[in-house]
Amino acid sequence: MLGHSSVLGIIPARGGSKGLPGKNILDLAGKPMIAWTIEAAQEAKLIDRLILSSDDEKIISVAKEWGCEVPFVRPASLAGDKATSIDVALHALDSITQHYDYIVWLQPTAPLRLAEDIDAAVQICQSQKAPSCVSVVAAGKSPYWMYSLGRENAMQPIMPQDLSSCQRQELPQAYTLNGAVYVTQTQWLRRHKKFMNGGAYAHIMPPERSVDIDSELDFKIAGMLLLERKLEAISSPDTPGLNIPAPDPVTAFFHHFTPRQPFELD
Repeated sequence: MLGHSSVLGIIPARGGSKGLPGKNILDLAGKPMIAWTIEAAQEAKLIDRLILSSDDEKIISVAKEWGCEVPFVRPASLAGDKATSIDVALHALDSITQHYDYIVWLQPTAPLRLAEDIDAAVQICQSQKAPSCVSVVAAGKSPYWMYSLGRENAMQPIMPQDLSSCQRQELPQAYTLNGAVYVTQTQWLRRHKKFMNGGAYAHIMPPERSVDIDSELDFKIAGMLLLERKLEAISSPDTPGLNIPAPDPVTAFFHHFTPRQPFELD
């Protein structure tokens, strides 16, 4: 509970995925990928209720096994490529009887977020009286060094002010959405049918918690980082009775992603 305001967490997970088929329930560092989002949301102190929006029986079954509520099945009309996230969010709100002041949109393709990221974004949205707060990460490349290509590959700077001659540390820091957390006032969402606009605030996350899985490579990178996180927890002096030296995370990563059978996607 956020003061006197109520908060609904929504995990959207449709069955169809062209980039990485079946990714929502693929084993990722020992758990179905969606389980990492479910656990983070369950640990968040400011989410009052967590629900899944899915059209897929397998995803629904897995989500229930990990303790996520599934109050409805998403219709097929909202599971295709043309369905928008806003359509799915509004359907979820219309499919439950209770009113919530905020919704937290948690895509399962961002499994490295922590409960503290969720709570921080909710608190920022409330404390700033903002219509929304979204999670971002510092951009790896500055847009001031980026160009579009015109006729015969003529270069045109993306930014109106060309600072390409500046040193990296002299350039303004740019941030990009990382897809991990979207917090929005419910009434504002219904009125504007957007998750964010010019009045949005940001919760900054580090790169190691900002992997957004859209390909097999993203999946492997996320798996390596999650395994490293688990190894750090095992080797922590705060863990009683566990004085086991942590194996090299790179070795553990390749062991985990070297299955006896070829890597298959459903």
